Amino acid sequence: MCGIHGIYRFDGLSVEPVILSAMGDRTRHRGPDDEGSHVDGSCGIAMRRLSIIDLAGGHQPLSNADETLWLVCNGEIYNFRELRGELQARGYRFKTGSDCEVLLHLYDAEGDDFIHRLNGMFDFALWDARRRRLLIGRDRLGVKPLYVLQDRQRLAFATEAKALLALPGVSAELDREVVADYLHLGYVAAPGCIFNGIRKLPPATLLAIEDGQVREWRYWRLPERMTQGVSEREWSGRVRVQLEESVRMQMVSDVPIGAFLSGGVDSSAVVGLMARHSQQPIRTYAIGFAGGEAETLYNELPYARRVAELFSTQHREILVRPDVVALLPKLLWHMDEPLSDTAFITTFLVSEFARQDVKVILSGVGGDELFGGYRRYLGGHYARRYRRLPEWLRRSAGFAARHLPADRHSGMLNTLRLVKGFLASAEMTADERYRSYLQVLNREAIAALLIEPGKAGPDPLERAFAAAGNEDELNRMFAVDAETQLPDDLLLLTDKMSMAVSLECRVPLLDHQLVELAAAIPSSVKVHHGRLKHLMKASLADLLPDDILNRKKRGFGTPMGAWLKRELAPLLRRLLAAEVVNSRGLFHHSLVDQLMADHEASRIDGTDVLLALMNLEIWSRIYLDRRDPADVADELKGHVA
Repeated sequence: MCGIHGIYRFDGLSVEPVILSAMGDRTRHRGPDDEGSHVDGSCGIAMRRLSIIDLAGGHQPLSNADETLWLVCNGEIYNFRELRGELQARGYRFKTGSDCEVLLHLYDAEGDDFIHRLNGMFDFALWDARRRRLLIGRDRLGVKPLYVLQDRQRLAFATEAKALLALPGVSAELDREVVADYLHLGYVAAPGCIFNGIRKLPPATLLAIEDGQVREWRYWRLPERMTQGVSEREWSGRVRVQLEESVRMQMVSDVPIGAFLSGGVDSSAVVGLMARHSQQPIRTYAIGFAGGEAETLYNELPYARRVAELFSTQHREILVRPDVVALLPKLLWHMDEPLSDTAFITTFLVSEFARQDVKVILSGVGGDELFGGYRRYLGGHYARRYRRLPEWLRRSAGFAARHLPADRHSGMLNTLRLVKGFLASAEMTADERYRSYLQVLNREAIAALLIEPGKAGPDPLERAFAAAGNEDELNRMFAVDAETQLPDDLLLLTDKMSMAVSLECRVPLLDHQLVELAAAIPSSVKVHHGRLKHLMKASLADLLPDDILNRKKRGFGTPMGAWLKRELAPLLRRLLAAEVVNSRGLFHHSLVDQLMADHEASRIDGTDVLLALMNLEIWSRIYLDRRDPADVADELKGHVA
């Protein structure tokens, strides 16, 4: 696990090692244990290393026997032992015990097709000196991020965008064209990036440079074809076998390993399966929030404690009342890009807590997408029943819904918020209903909010829907999730927030073989008669008790909406004040002011959009105004005081 970066010069000039070193300095947190680089004329590759496997011998860059192939790789290859044995039988000699060395010899043996043999999370850069060819790539699901900058003189890449800002002639500038997409989804989807001139390499993508020509291609997509005629019992057995195998494979490590535990189905399943494959008690880590009713809704510690006792884990938990004002500048610097998902705060805090003991952690991220765990997956189920009601009754319900309060931070108001959202979308097509559940602001509101709306064109969800092509509604939504929210929100924040404290986070529920299996299962089996994650729960019936399998779902976030009405209200008003908004020249302040007023009065649940606007301003102070995050934090504390 590490951060990688590099440069290929089209003009034939040699790469300067000092520039590679400067890029690595920006991502020292990703690899505090080691650093290395290799320069061969117009190409230079480098890394910062967090030692996980082959602690003494896994220094990178790695090379083959005659030093004609060089590699830097960020991530883990979980099937490296099997591949290593196969390659040794074919005559290849290994210099190290590193899992990443198999990439070098597989590439030598099979060319670019080697990528299909890998099971893991990774981004890598491979320099083929014989062909003067650079190959970079990213794993199938996009667990590990990779940013690219290309101009006439060079193509540069890095695991984090901030490393590219160390390049001569590059400065942080806002890409105004992606602001609309950011406000729509609360994050910037690939290939977009908030920085002008920088883009994300999409998941499951390879990019090669040879003879000065750049070629980019997709090497894997989510399977579209479902398998019919298989019983639920058979599906359940297959899922369980693959779950066991995914967790077992991802437990490989030469350093202490642990697991995040919320007490939800996904993290509990991971912990339970880890316990079956460990001779020692599993180390588990949980987080809760101290405070009033809003904080209590996000406190899952009793459920985590229940699972920890069930599997006799070495359990630690922390109850926090975080200093969000001090945290936000630091975390947004690490994130590279602003976002409105408060899970990045929770993920950082629990990662920081776990890093006291371990270097590697397993997470339950991905189970909701694979097996239908989100409420939005029930939209079609309830919409079909709703449409059986008389038209006059539906019309009256829709009118009444517009006047319901919206707030997610109390039990009753959260229920009313969900009812309001469902009734507003019940008459929509499946695609538009999905969009309504995910969007932070709709496109009409964004066009009104922006001073310069920008060019019209397909947005990330439109592109993802066009590529999905699956007639099964639930699996179609999963295909869109896998192209957008999963890699560019959940996995991005998981990577950035865990690596901010030099912690490697693995996601066994997104093992690509498990993903391919889940994609082949009809939605009527995965979500049965309105029961979310029905099949996954059936596959875990002998592992987890009913009170965990059937507990009410709660997201892994924070009570941010309540905080914005209480202790963070002064900060919100200062960051989105007229003079601040007008100075940036992006938004009509009167509409920003209206959003704040509507959230305060619970006419809307404006948590996500207000956080998106607030985080964009904080991000701008750090990156556009070129200020130190600690300096910005001190300023924000003054606003609140």
